[in-house]
Amino acid sequence: MTIHAEGLVAIAVFYLLILFVGIWAAWKNKHSGEAEGTDRSETIMVGGRDIGLFVGGFTMTATWVGGGYINGTAEYVYLPDYGLAWAQAPFGYALSLVVGGLFFAKPMRSRGYVTMLDPFQQIYGKRMGGLLFIPAFMGEIFWSAAILSALGATLSVIVDMNIKMSVVISALIAIFYTLVGGLYSVAYTDVVQLFCIFIGLWISVPFALTNAAVSDITVTAVKRVYQSPWRGSIKKEDTWMWVDNFCLLMLGGIPWQVYFQRVLSASSATYAQVLSFLAAFGCLVMAVPSVLIGAIGASTDWNKTSYGAEAPKDKDEAAMILPIVLQHLCPPFVSFFGLGAVSAAVMSSADSSILSASSMFARNIYQLAFRQSASDREIVWVMRITIFVFGGLATLMALSTGTVYGLWYLSSDLVYVIIFPQLLSVLFVKGWTTEQRKHQDSDEMEEIVIQRFPFKTVSMLASFFGNFVFSYLAKYLFESGKISHKYDFLDAVVSSRNGEIMDKTTLVTRGNNIGLSELAPVKPRLSVTLAAAFTRRDTLPEETVEEEEEEFSPDFSHNEE
Repeated sequence: MTIHAEGLVAIAVFYLLILFVGIWAAWKNKHSGEAEGTDRSETIMVGGRDIGLFVGGFTMTATWVGGGYINGTAEYVYLPDYGLAWAQAPFGYALSLVVGGLFFAKPMRSRGYVTMLDPFQQIYGKRMGGLLFIPAFMGEIFWSAAILSALGATLSVIVDMNIKMSVVISALIAIFYTLVGGLYSVAYTDVVQLFCIFIGLWISVPFALTNAAVSDITVTAVKRVYQSPWRGSIKKEDTWMWVDNFCLLMLGGIPWQVYFQRVLSASSATYAQVLSFLAAFGCLVMAVPSVLIGAIGASTDWNKTSYGAEAPKDKDEAAMILPIVLQHLCPPFVSFFGLGAVSAAVMSSADSSILSASSMFARNIYQLAFRQSASDREIVWVMRITIFVFGGLATLMALSTGTVYGLWYLSSDLVYVIIFPQLLSVLFVKGWTTEQRKHQDSDEMEEIVIQRFPFKTVSMLASFFGNFVFSYLAKYLFESGKISHKYDFLDAVVSSRNGEIMDKTTLVTRGNNIGLSELAPVKPRLSVTLAAAFTRRDTLPEETVEEEEEEFSPDFSHNEE
């Protein structure tokens, strides 16, 4: 394998620049929050809540505009069966930030939460709420692993660099400056990384567009030249799939700690909303060069390039269309600069996810769920250790797993299906109120929760409808033959014994009815006390009273001895 010295120099320059900025940010803000008495651990997690609009807008945009974002957008625009119509990430994530800013940013920031899991533990309890750490943690780690893996593949395409080496070096740099400076380092490096992405990709686009092998992209958007038009289309039978994926991006993009970490670091609730809106605009702007590069790839006669006669889609390399365009359609110095942009994009997302996972673990699991008496210094060390551990775990997955993207898609589904409805409920569905009352022993004021939601009736109705729906569903599936009768192991629906013996107490059946004449008469045997208590003797005929007295008169003869 031939290693391109120029490419390595370009990568080294970008990495050293990012590392320098990360260390500088940590040194610059090492005493942040001390005057206000803010804990060091909280400063690492939310940056002392003094992130301004400039840095905040860049860091929130860079959180979404990562390696997967720019590579994935270019890939879907390039793919013949998808095109721009299926490149949903730019619009989906932009709308996700708008919805988050309108409805979620203000209540989360105004209530002073430190992580996304705080409201869950406030409502559900410290340990039950902490269970939601599992899908949130999976999402962050799988996302980090996916983008580190994408970086390794990108470097191998352009620089012919060993994938494992590039992944390990990138992960170590991101882990190091995150370990040193926390959110401050992540935020300030995001500013540099976003500039690198913007400049690097926009420098590459004009050179790729003017390459002799590239046709007019306005023509290939609507007309078949080398492949299907890159504008794409949505087939009627795929409409619901498109809507489902778009809702996943728009709503499932909200309940992520990487987003709320920026929201909670804003200096005010209003700023938190404004940051979301700025990031939404930034996501759309940053997607433009990726869309153009995907369109360029679809408009290229690859037989006229150094890539070869077969197109990337025919070699199963569509996912690498962005670095392929940079390498084969741009001059070397431009492609290397674009490579630095891709590397910066990857690191801007990897560091955020690693910090988010460690923040949730240190605060919501270690401190709140198990060790409430932990000191601030102890929490800081737990964060540092977990930053290193989680970063190493993401790196290991990127090196050893071939289905990282599949795992990330699974985690995205978990976040969308599990965390989003829970977040919606804890923030906006209120069935209880709180009152301040004085404790009878300590005379201290305490907050009492008064439940006003009719949970008993709702639980009953849920149980009833659950029984009704699933009973009829099971009956239909078994009786229609859609499920084999052998699976009715409870003898509940189609068992041949159902019409004969229901239980041991049923002796005689005739169809579905039991005749009254077949029931044996039973005389009640009550005690004297119960008979007297439940019988109004003045309403009975005299002979009936005498019969009852004779029947229920106790025999004490055995006690006379």
